[in-house]
Amino acid sequence: MSHDNDHAPASFGRAFAIGIGLNLVFVAIETFYGWKINSLALLADAGHNLSDVAGLVLAWGGALAGKLRPNPRHTYGWKRGSILAAFANALLLLVAMGALGWEAVRRLLSPELLIGNEGVMIMEVAGIGIVINTATALLFMHGRNADLNIRGAFLHMMADALVSAGVVVAGALTLWKGWNWLDPIVSLLIAAVIIWGTWSLFRQSLHLLFDGVPEGIDPQAVHDYLAGRPGVQSVHDLHIWALDTAQAAMTAHLVMPTGQADDAFLKDIADSLQERFEITHSTIQIMRQPFTIACRSWGGAALMLLP
Repeated sequence: MSHDNDHAPASFGRAFAIGIGLNLVFVAIETFYGWKINSLALLADAGHNLSDVAGLVLAWGGALAGKLRPNPRHTYGWKRGSILAAFANALLLLVAMGALGWEAVRRLLSPELLIGNEGVMIMEVAGIGIVINTATALLFMHGRNADLNIRGAFLHMMADALVSAGVVVAGALTLWKGWNWLDPIVSLLIAAVIIWGTWSLFRQSLHLLFDGVPEGIDPQAVHDYLAGRPGVQSVHDLHIWALDTAQAAMTAHLVMPTGQADDAFLKDIADSLQERFEITHSTIQIMRQPFTIACRSWGGAALMLLP
């Protein structure tokens, strides 16, 4: 059995702390100027950005949960917290973009006149939002491909940066050309782009919640590798699932009629599974004759893949 933690997720505690702090400052700025110029748009966006802070707190909580030590009642610890956080962040983003789209359609049907001073103030605050949200997103940029939870935080911040950029561009053109219809159109386009980018996060996190094989791991290739080891007649009950948003686990029964394998054989398999497939936790059971009922048959070999 291998429980090598060399590939454990990197710590983003400082990034989360800075990101939450920056976004709380931005919420305060929007609230102040929204109250000062009596802008419902700025006050509403302040509420939206407060939900972004909640998203970062959620992602940080998931990351911290994954670091809690295992105990007899939770033998893998709370690693799945990062998967739950990624799913919740994706759901939060989809709901937020749905609300943005709904508001954009309403404003498209009933255009609102943008007053000069108010429009300039909204653009200035949105410009601050671009800087803060982009800076926060960059804090998570290098971890977005290795950890689904970190990717959720990255997408959330980049989505807000795009929305703020859209506000600035649409606001400038509206003040210049008087195109009151442009802002809702830009909002709809941004919402569509963000939903398209977020759908993958939603689908992958939901897949992992139901013990799906993590992306990047080919279950047939894992099966073929195990079946090709010297002395292995067949592979039974192969399970591959995600421990968290960055680590995978596997169990399998190897039928070896010639007898038990030694420690060197098992260590070689564990090392190869980690190097070739990034499976960090593997458990192999050796048997002379199969005595378990195969969960399903695939390609003539007994194989189980959790959906």
